[in-house]
Amino acid sequence: MADPVYSAALSRIHDEGFRQHARLCAPGIIEHLEPVRIRHGLVVEIGSGSGSLTRHLLDAGHRVIASDVSPAMLDLARVNAPDAEDHQIIGLPGDPIPDADAIVSTGHALSYLPTEALVVDALQACCHALRAGGVLAIDLEDLSVLDTQLGRPPTGWQGDDWALIIDRVSDGPTHFARIHTCFVADADGRFQRHVERHDNVLVDVEGLVRPVLEAEGLHVVIGTSFGGEQLMTGLRTVVAHRPT
Repeated sequence: MADPVYSAALSRIHDEGFRQHARLCAPGIIEHLEPVRIRHGLVVEIGSGSGSLTRHLLDAGHRVIASDVSPAMLDLARVNAPDAEDHQIIGLPGDPIPDADAIVSTGHALSYLPTEALVVDALQACCHALRAGGVLAIDLEDLSVLDTQLGRPPTGWQGDDWALIIDRVSDGPTHFARIHTCFVADADGRFQRHVERHDNVLVDVEGLVRPVLEAEGLHVVIGTSFGGEQLMTGLRTVVAHRPT
């Protein structure tokens, strides 16, 4: 498995070129979190990346701790969401999660863990940090990702001073990886090439996640969106509530 930590170059490209996922997910997540906002509860965001969703949550009136495993991503989050309660390096399942009234995650952050067992451990860690009346809202890559994503040709994006090509590969039925080839201009205008591989573990979201969360006392709804947005085929949303 490759290192799940995004480099400074790829973090900047994702910040500038891929904010639409957070923008699409934000309205539905904010609606699910309205009871948390009303009681001025604390939201912990796992895998906040550069802070795109964090910004939406803060603008909606939430108190948010932004966390990510990538220092480069958190540096951007400090710029994009400086008014967050805190910005923390949290790598699940090993690092502790602050006690929270809501835990949110988009961009299938837990799918970057190398094994299904670690995904289970991370889900349980989220449950243990969730207070009574709390809400868990995350997305994960399902086994069905391979059916729709693996056969896609390499895809390219371009900014003012960067370009990105993503290729998709798999080592087996529970594995999916994106190979990012980045070209970023340096101070002299010359483009530097960077290659990163980011591996994801695919899980049967309905068959695995629901029983794990229900065993922790949560009420679970699994879907294909947080609200009215249309997400990548194979991505599953999980919204779970801990009773008061």
